[in-house]
Amino acid sequence: MALEICVKAAVGAPDHLGDCPFSQRSLLTLEEKNLTYKIHLINLSDKPQWFLDISPQGKVPVLKIDDKWVTDSDVIVGILEEKYPDPPLKTPPEFASVGSNIFSTFGTFLKSKDSNDGSEQALLHELEALENHLKSHDGPFIAGERVSAVDLSLAPKLYHLQVALGHFKSWTVPASLPHVHNYMKDLFSLDSFEKTKTEEKYVISGWAPKVNP
Repeated sequence: MALEICVKAAVGAPDHLGDCPFSQRSLLTLEEKNLTYKIHLINLSDKPQWFLDISPQGKVPVLKIDDKWVTDSDVIVGILEEKYPDPPLKTPPEFASVGSNIFSTFGTFLKSKDSNDGSEQALLHELEALENHLKSHDGPFIAGERVSAVDLSLAPKLYHLQVALGHFKSWTVPASLPHVHNYMKDLFSLDSFEKTKTEEKYVISGWAPKVNP
């Protein structure tokens, strides 16, 4: 029985994959595990009733597995790992929180209108911590040679960071963080990433209302 997954449709283009990094994380997991699945693109500004019946809070992603609809990317990834353990994607516990504050600090910096509020420094601090981890551990990925769940969580977030900060703030990850640059390159060149990423213009249209409300 094929799996089904509801993910965000692009803002202004409901027939295209949208900019939700948590949706992409779930799709990346399905791809890396070589699973067959059917995608439902959900227009979050005009949610169909059948979707609200399975996700009363109206949130994506939602995965149908064993005739049950499951919400929350953490839960979805955990269930897929348990039910389809091969290839294994579980991250060793000591590496599971690497990079975990990058997305929140990126969002704060992206929306900031005050260059002296410390939001850029907070993001740089998190990226430097990632650089130090990658420099001191055998890679190319966070837990070693093989991609794992933590990489699949970070990949869409780093993509958003690159696209949105480049567009709205003309900001790029500093050249002084070469391991982070290489890591992003490795993530973005994964076949699974190529297949599940949204177009840059939809990342921009997704963030625009939050940057300039």
